[in-house]
Amino acid sequence: MSLSNDLRIATLLDAYYAAEYRWELDGEWRQLRIGQTAPELEAFFPKSRRFGLLSAWDPQSIPRADAVNRRADEALHTALITSGLPFRPGFCSAPNRSWREPSWVVMDMPDIDFDGLALRYGQLGTLCWDRGQPVRLRMYAEQPLTAKPRDFVQWMGRVAPAKAPSSSHSPSKSGAPTR
Repeated sequence: MSLSNDLRIATLLDAYYAAEYRWELDGEWRQLRIGQTAPELEAFFPKSRRFGLLSAWDPQSIPRADAVNRRADEALHTALITSGLPFRPGFCSAPNRSWREPSWVVMDMPDIDFDGLALRYGQLGTLCWDRGQPVRLRMYAEQPLTAKPRDFVQWMGRVAPAKAPSSSHSPSKSGAPTR
């Protein structure tokens, strides 16, 4: 990894770690925090064992036009509907709102499918965790030498593109909670 890319990823790690993450249910936005458990989300989805938040906006955190981001988000939304898994709208932003992006929280998506979507949409970071465990930041890169040590960060290294999600589930209502 070049020094400039190392510094870029380390800077983005700091930004992602400090970001505010939310998910929506019944018109209310509820908080997620890296390093903390998510009991409220888990209570609404008691049968779910695995949770993840991902976005299709601004691949590799390089800004794109809103229209391009919206088209990518619509394609990700369609992929989530097709998966048949429960999901909810999500949102992440810098604490000062200098950047923000719509996201999706999906339940019980196998890691290979989740990672496949993250990579298909060029994401550098996602959130992923198991029921009852702290929320973890999942980074799709090698750990930079200049990065501050952080708890609750999973470095995926150089990840080969995974297959797109495939499911034998029949599509359910768009993100309707399954209890």
